[in-house]
Amino acid sequence: MALTRSLIDSARGGDAAALASIDAHLAALAPQACVAWALEALPGTHILSSSFGAQAAVSLHLVTCVVPRIPVVLIDTGFLFPETYQFIDRLASLLDLNLHVVQPSLSPSWLEARHGRLWEQGIEGLEQYGELAKAEPMRRALRDLEVGTWLSGLRRAQAHSRAALRFIESVDGRFKVQPIVDWNDRDIGLYLKQHGLPYHPLWDKGYASIGDWHTTRPLGEAGSLEATRFFGLKRECGLHDLPG
Repeated sequence: MALTRSLIDSARGGDAAALASIDAHLAALAPQACVAWALEALPGTHILSSSFGAQAAVSLHLVTCVVPRIPVVLIDTGFLFPETYQFIDRLASLLDLNLHVVQPSLSPSWLEARHGRLWEQGIEGLEQYGELAKAEPMRRALRDLEVGTWLSGLRRAQAHSRAALRFIESVDGRFKVQPIVDWNDRDIGLYLKQHGLPYHPLWDKGYASIGDWHTTRPLGEAGSLEATRFFGLKRECGLHDLPG
């Protein structure tokens, strides 16, 4: 099926057959070609989101090599590790990132004063924290930047909850494109080595997945990759579960 404008419009509206056709097309492309196609064919504004986690340099480098000044959206909860903030500064300088830092409406102290330590209040508390500290700021960024296409570095191999991810999805009337969705950890390692890119500094301390300091544990302590985040109660923070 040809990737016509009408097909793309149908996919934007969530048509499953149209999305499947585009997904099959993107699956046959190299990641850089996938990014280039998205920039040419899909509606703007185009952004790239990043949590600046363990292997974030891959998607940041790959996408900015195709479009150097694409807006890079970071949700700063105020609870990131000090090493994460240092990593952000390092990559922002190294890759000349057009960084857009978005924060929750409430400061960390105000959030805790009003709601307590939500991350210590079980699954319901974690879900409320994810909404207030991550999902709401991301929705605001998507709206304020008038985003039509959202690129991300999500991969199926990262978690069971991501096993069904596709190269393209429709999220709340926008496209979401994941050009390295089918990459495994070996692919990531080879890319980092080939381009001389750094891992997150906590990688060498046993952290395989890195988010907020209060809900992230090293792999040796957690016992499994799934349990390194949110005490094993959940995997997704809500940022990538926005309604679509």
